[in-house]
Amino acid sequence: MSDEQQSASTDKSKLETELLANERTFLAWVRTSIAVMSLGFVIARFGIWLRELAEKINPQMQHGATGVSLPLGATMIAFGGVLTLLAGWRYHVVNRVIKSGKIEADPKMVTLITIAVVLLSATIIIYMLVTAATAHS
Repeated sequence: MSDEQQSASTDKSKLETELLANERTFLAWVRTSIAVMSLGFVIARFGIWLRELAEKINPQMQHGATGVSLPLGATMIAFGGVLTLLAGWRYHVVNRVIKSGKIEADPKMVTLITIAVVLLSATIIIYMLVTAATAHS
């Protein structure tokens, strides 16, 4: 082990700084997951709100299910929960490696979350386009 690595792993103030930065990162993940879950809730409720509005406008007309908004919203809420689980797991992993002095980035996790967010956003865009197209016809 080099002198730099040893001093970094034994320097208590540097260790505390790194551990607190890891905690702030965890809290940022939690805020993000709450935002994703909130957006999922809004999307899920949107279909229900549209159905209720249509029933008030024309009570004699048969109104179907909420469409895709409920499962899409539920998926976003679940994704927010998964993000929270990943955040907790990553927090503990990073704490262990900070204490060992061998911290490394996790590109696989970044790639996984990037792909998941892109797929969810594409799904939401497709849903909005389909909903807008059926509303105008």
